[in-house]
Amino acid sequence: MGDISKDIQSTFPNSKVKAMINILFTANWISSYQNAFFKPFNISAQQFNVLRILKGAGMPLKVQTIKERMIERSPNATRLMDKLHAKDLIERTPCPNDRRVVNIEITTQGLELLEDISKADHQDLLENISEDEAVQLSNLLDKIRN
Repeated sequence: MGDISKDIQSTFPNSKVKAMINILFTANWISSYQNAFFKPFNISAQQFNVLRILKGAGMPLKVQTIKERMIERSPNATRLMDKLHAKDLIERTPCPNDRRVVNIEITTQGLELLEDISKADHQDLLENISEDEAVQLSNLLDKIRN
């Protein structure tokens, strides 16, 4: 990848339009990389995100809490949980005080999968930028959303 103008063979009316197209193009590029990376593990990037949230929490979480913490908020979190449960990567436990609430917990198998993924050889997508540039990029992206 190089300059966005060359990558998509286009010109832009101004720098802000170019930046927006660049963000969208790069997000898609990262998503494609992640899809290919997670495919051998038989999970999606969203499923990986859920497992990381559960591992980080260190305790069962409500589905709503998981949805709030997801990078890409899934409107169909129940289906996502169904797939993880079918693979024995999470466990569902009904809340004793409220039957409408289900708590989700990562299983030993889910933790083992995360360990396997962490050992996998994968490209650092941000290897071409410095720590200072990473901070600057993160701050600029935060600024766009605020």
